[in-house]
Amino acid sequence: MSDSFYAVILAGGRGERFWPLSTAKRPKQLLSLVGGRPLLVQAVDRLEGLVPPERIFVITNADLVDVTREAAPALPASHIIGEPFGRDTAAAVALGCALVKERDPNASFCVLTADHIIKDVDAYQQTLRDGLALASREDVLITIGIPPTEPSTGYGYIEAGDLYSEDMDTHFLKTDRFVEKPDAETARRYMAAGGFYWNSGMFIWSVRALEQALEAHRPALAEMMRDVSPAVGTDRFSAALKTAYDKLDKISIDYAVMEKAANIVMAIGSFPWDDVGSWQALENHFDVDEHGNVMIGDARGLDAARNVVVSEGRLTAIIGVTDVVVVQAAGATLVCARERAQDVKKMVEQLRKAGGYDEVL
Repeated sequence: MSDSFYAVILAGGRGERFWPLSTAKRPKQLLSLVGGRPLLVQAVDRLEGLVPPERIFVITNADLVDVTREAAPALPASHIIGEPFGRDTAAAVALGCALVKERDPNASFCVLTADHIIKDVDAYQQTLRDGLALASREDVLITIGIPPTEPSTGYGYIEAGDLYSEDMDTHFLKTDRFVEKPDAETARRYMAAGGFYWNSGMFIWSVRALEQALEAHRPALAEMMRDVSPAVGTDRFSAALKTAYDKLDKISIDYAVMEKAANIVMAIGSFPWDDVGSWQALENHFDVDEHGNVMIGDARGLDAARNVVVSEGRLTAIIGVTDVVVVQAAGATLVCARERAQDVKKMVEQLRKAGGYDEVL
């Protein structure tokens, strides 16, 4: 464990594809979907022995600060920071960099996600440890790529190039390009060609290297860091952050920096990883019954096959149906074709536009 290693966990998502269980007041990262504990808590626990709680920061939404602090009491309350409004991942990453820099301008830190499932913690920590060590020595921007196990259309991809370094347990490759989520035929072509990895959305770099990248490719974010840094730890911080965020456009860290910078290196993440992007993904983490059903909570089926049923607080029974997702939560019930599970977000958007459903959204 190095005193100059930090972690920033991004926890501002709404997890709308997990509606109606995931809502604005209780988003995906605060749910115990898999593993019996909130996903955020699991993300913090995976750092034990590598980064202590006093060097972990969580960036979430301003209206989720209190519930996030309740969910993760092991972290200092002041290290759970609420953005005044969402500006996508680039702003959250730059804010995390400002927080780390105020404590140690020579630090290296990893940017992690609060709502993913990661198994084999030892392999995961080794990847982070090697990445942090490399970032502390060289001005590189490290992204973690996951070897694909199927031609998924749900992830962005990284096309990797020549070997960059293999003098550690983790292999690092040069990167050729980042690719948006492909269609099915393109994803199959990537799998057949090799050299393509899923973009995990996790990054490692030094404060210095990221600041230089922001100055070069997204100076508005570097300016935001300069504006908020003097207020960190003071009662002026919230006001300074709101003023700074008012000036920012929405943009992801991939678009803002990673697709433009020349010093990108990819670490091969040799650990099982899943961003649990829809209800259908639960099939990968729960036992199925003899008919291929995933039944979570008080759920029963009769002549039913290949369904995903999640029932919270009451009995849900299904009869004679196949390939559907049924989710029962307080105040709302979802029924959809399993193949349409990614479209739950569209339903949430429709309900929001219609109005009158704030209590269940």
